[in-house]
Amino acid sequence: MTRLDSVIERLQAQRACLDWAASRIAAVDGPVLEIGLGNGRSYDHLRARLPGRRILAFDRALAAHPDCVPPGDCLVLGDFRDTLPALAARGVAPAALAHSDIGSGEAKETAERAAWLAAHLPALLRPGGIVLSDQSLDSPELAALAPPPGVARARYHLYRRR
Repeated sequence: MTRLDSVIERLQAQRACLDWAASRIAAVDGPVLEIGLGNGRSYDHLRARLPGRRILAFDRALAAHPDCVPPGDCLVLGDFRDTLPALAARGVAPAALAHSDIGSGEAKETAERAAWLAAHLPALLRPGGIVLSDQSLDSPELAALAPPPGVARARYHLYRRR
């Protein structure tokens, strides 16, 4: 598979998973966590699919397209390993959905981030909350879910908090 084919497949899988998750949480209370804002494509997609829903976006630095920058009170800059743990102290309700796009292209760094996230993310989700991730998250508190039709199991990872 070419790199172009791979990125197209990844983005199609991401969109299918975001749409699937948005339909599952439409009536569930709680914010959405967008971990890895990047250029804001998935944030923009989520806000279109979940109008009125609070979406908290996390990234090391702001690099989003100007049309995809969250409001100031919903944008959290810094390493997510430092900023995510502060959510409870800020009085943020448990999340209904977390979307994690943390792959960096550096295997060791990405694996370390994914391991940290797997250990800490479940505490920020409401029971039954959904996690979508570009990386596998190994946690006894997260039950793996089958991806939506047309998405290869290893292409995107879906979980429900136990």
